[in-house]
Amino acid sequence: MASILVLFAHPALEKSRVHRRLLDAAAGLPGVYVHDLYEAYPDFDIDVRREQELLLTHPVILLQYPLYWYSTPAILKQWQDLVLEHGWAYGRAGTRLRGKRLQVVTSAGGGAQAYQPGGFNAHPVTDFLFPVEQTARLCGMEWLPPYVVLGSHRMELPEIDAAAAAYRRHLEQLRDTLPVPAEAP
Repeated sequence: MASILVLFAHPALEKSRVHRRLLDAAAGLPGVYVHDLYEAYPDFDIDVRREQELLLTHPVILLQYPLYWYSTPAILKQWQDLVLEHGWAYGRAGTRLRGKRLQVVTSAGGGAQAYQPGGFNAHPVTDFLFPVEQTARLCGMEWLPPYVVLGSHRMELPEIDAAAAAYRRHLEQLRDTLPVPAEAP
């Protein structure tokens, strides 16, 4: 079965209401492997070779994290700096990720009205994801439109449950539309 790697990064998961439920929706789903970076590397000592092997074995990589100060959490930036090496992920000989798909799954406390021109943040969420989008391009990956949950600070439990169910359906659809790899001769 084609598979999806969810690289999960939340520095305060114990306080999370939304990402904890999104994570629960993904956990145990056939064809989806959830890898919690803060759990795997509490000291930020990232095993680069292990992470590269995970990337090689999955055609779709999702970076799931809450939007922190208009960026990724610290461990995800550390992961990018170390794992996406020149000559491996990009550069003349860096073709290992070419053709894979990359998508951001994120949340923001503010609602849709806050993420538009004239709103509190003056820009759509996609503007804040541009560095990740450009990283995908540099690595020869296909950039998928981000999956964004807005207004997480004010969501009530039924809305959170609905967001988790929608995320699970999204993962299933993404998984089920992947091409099946050819068998080796």
